[in-house]
Amino acid sequence: MSLSTVIALVTGAGSGLGRATAIRLAKHGAKVCILDLESSKGTEVQQGIGNSSVFIPTDVTNEDQVKHAISTAEETFGGPINVAINCAGIGIAEKTLGKKGAHSLANFEKVLKVNTIGSFNVLRLAAERMAAAEPSLPTGDRGVIINTASVAAYDGQIGQAAYSASKGAIVGMTLPIARDLSKSKIRVNTIAPGLFKTPLLASLPQNVIEALNMTVPYPARLGDPDEYGQMCQSIIENGYLNGETIRLDGAIRMAPK
Repeated sequence: MSLSTVIALVTGAGSGLGRATAIRLAKHGAKVCILDLESSKGTEVQQGIGNSSVFIPTDVTNEDQVKHAISTAEETFGGPINVAINCAGIGIAEKTLGKKGAHSLANFEKVLKVNTIGSFNVLRLAAERMAAAEPSLPTGDRGVIINTASVAAYDGQIGQAAYSASKGAIVGMTLPIARDLSKSKIRVNTIAPGLFKTPLLASLPQNVIEALNMTVPYPARLGDPDEYGQMCQSIIENGYLNGETIRLDGAIRMAPK
């Protein structure tokens, strides 16, 4: 699929990996719909990209808001969406059993609701719209869906029970959803990023960042968010890549803490 034919939804695009992905896709000719909360920097990202993008305030866990975002995207750019990239997510660090007692059930539910259910909500509604469209030529694709997991799906650290569960679920549903959507000619893949220089990590003291850098075998640094966007671009453009979870992590394997 050529990026010049792409109308993409990118969730969590107000910052971090989603922002970098939205900017990269637009730079290479795609029309990009920036989905994030109203309180995010979505407007700032849209202004930086220009007319090839639109910011649509959206809570990924809200069915009506996601449906509205898809309709607005298609009205804005005059065609069906054919790419959906799920970058929206949250993390809460809490031990299963800590000094204050058992892990908060509300916190566990909150992380799974945003990371797992929110991703599934977007992909199912995007897939429904993609499946109704005519296949693009010459590839025959109707769409590409990319979800964001994490190396925590495999190497969850102390205090990451909720986060790891939410990301492990995304890894686990990748293949069955790819199989589900194969008849509709929609490809589904997942990226499991390691340590990336998102606003949260970039705000840490320099000595902490340097220590984190040394935990990555090679290259010994935090990932650049644009490298995540580059992987999204590669998945979109490579028509044979389907049903796969790709670790993008510099060969890191996380220690318990």
